[in-house]
Amino acid sequence: MKFSKYYLSALISFVIWGFFSLALKPIKEYPSLDILFYRVFICAIIMVFISLLLRIRVLRENIKIFINMPENEKKKVVGLTFLGGFLLTANWFFFIYVMNHISVKAASFAYLVCPIMTTVIAFFVLNEKLSKWQWSAVFLSVISCLLLSFNNVADVAYSMIVAVSYAIYLVSQRTNAGLDKFLVLTVQILFSAVILLPFYPAFSAGIPGEVSFYLYILLIAVLFTIVPLFMNLYALQGVNSSTMGIMLYINPLMNFVIAIFYFHEPINGFQIVAYSLILISIIVFNERHIFGRSRNALTA
Repeated sequence: MKFSKYYLSALISFVIWGFFSLALKPIKEYPSLDILFYRVFICAIIMVFISLLLRIRVLRENIKIFINMPENEKKKVVGLTFLGGFLLTANWFFFIYVMNHISVKAASFAYLVCPIMTTVIAFFVLNEKLSKWQWSAVFLSVISCLLLSFNNVADVAYSMIVAVSYAIYLVSQRTNAGLDKFLVLTVQILFSAVILLPFYPAFSAGIPGEVSFYLYILLIAVLFTIVPLFMNLYALQGVNSSTMGIMLYINPLMNFVIAIFYFHEPINGFQIVAYSLILISIIVFNERHIFGRSRNALTA
C-alpha cells in the first residue's frame, strides 16, 4: 500500500473532521450561529497573525509572485480565491440554517450527498476520468444515500444545497494554483469574516461569558477548521477532486461509529446497510491505493 503525501494529507484531514462532534457536543446549548460567528472570527485572527508575524517571508515572496503573474493569471487566482471564501461562507451558513430550521438529519445527510456531487461536477467541469471501479463506487454511494433518504425526500432537497456549495468549493480550488495554500486559505477565511461581520450585531445572541465556550471554539477553529482545510487545499495539488469527494465519506462514516459507540445513539437496519455500502464504496473507489496498484497521477 503506497500513499502519496497529497493522498495522505487528504486522508488525515477527513479523519480529523470525523471527530468534530466530540468538540461540538459540549457547546450544543449555544446558538449555532454564534458558534459559526466565533469560529470564523477566531480563525481569521489566528491566520492573519500567523501570516503577518510568523510567515512574513512567505507573504512577501507570494506578493512578488502575484505581481509577476500574467494579468489573466492574476484574475484567475483572485477570482478563485474569493469564490472559495464565498463558498465556504455559504456552506457553513446553509449548514447552520438547515440544522436549525429543517432538521439535524438533513444537515448530516448533506455530507453524504456531497461526495457524489463533487465526483459528478469534477467529471463534467474538470474532465476528470473515472475507472469502471470508481463508477461502481459512485453507484454504491447513490444507493446508500437513497436508503438513508427513505421517507425523507424533503431533507434531500435541503441537503443538496449544503452539498453543492462544498462540492463546488473543492472543484474550484483544484485549479487555484500558484500561491502558498496557507496564504490562500487565510484570504478566504478573512473574506468569510468580512461577509459575516455585518450580520453579527443582529443575529448574535450576545457575548458568551463562559471560558469553556472560547476554549472549545479555539479547538474547533484550529484543529477542526484551519488544519483540515489547509490539508484539503494542499492535497488538491496532487489528488483529483473526484478522489477528494469520495474520501469525504470518511467524515460521516466516523460520525456514525462515534454516534453508536460513544454517544450510544439508536440505529436501524437501513442505516447499517447504507453505511456498510459507504465503507465498501470508499474501498472500491480507492482500490488502486489500498491494493498497491500503480497510478502515475498519485505517486508524487
